[in-house]
Amino acid sequence: MANILVADDNRQIASVLEEYLKKENHKPYIATDGEMALELFEKQKIDAVLLDVMMPKMDGFSVCREIRKTSTVPVIMITARGEDFEKIMGLDIGADDYIVKPFSPGEVMARLRAVLRRMQKPAETGGHTVTLGNLWVSADEYAAKVGSNTLTLTKKEFEILWTLAEHPGKVFSRENLLESLWGFDYFGDTRTVDTHIKRLRAKVEAAQPEGFEIKTIWGVGYRLETDAD
Repeated sequence: MANILVADDNRQIASVLEEYLKKENHKPYIATDGEMALELFEKQKIDAVLLDVMMPKMDGFSVCREIRKTSTVPVIMITARGEDFEKIMGLDIGADDYIVKPFSPGEVMARLRAVLRRMQKPAETGGHTVTLGNLWVSADEYAAKVGSNTLTLTKKEFEILWTLAEHPGKVFSRENLLESLWGFDYFGDTRTVDTHIKRLRAKVEAAQPEGFEIKTIWGVGYRLETDAD
């Protein structure tokens, strides 16, 4: 059982999702505006968030930004229009997935099951550490540092960094990363990978990397290069 926060000002949609969550033995918490969503998130131990973009008092983007200041809990953004800029913005600020209205409750539950499985899935690395230049990544601690600077990464950002760092010099296509890290049941597209890489790279570069770099191989994908390469 997981504690799921549903933030949507459409009470009919919230009610339907609430019933489906109960059928899957989850405990739903319902918020009808952004401020209520943050209050519930701070008071309860929330395992995942279904977050509508358009809400009164505080929109979903603002709520997601606040959540990401303190937590890496999975966030699935819900957008009414399905426009690309909303999807990209949601991923840019730390959302793990997005879904477009109108949607089937079954699809929402499938996406939720996928993000919850990924949260429970241990790092398939044998539990060790990689050091490249001034980059240090630990699968045991699920932590990463550049020099003395600890990187504040979401779970997905860490998994991307670990995958690249464990195989320096190897090129991973967007499809490779999408399938191995998001899973075959993910509903998104390769732009999801680009957005997460962009956010990860910004955090790494802000920490002043030395001896390594996350490179874009145009038309192919990404790899982590070291000075030795």
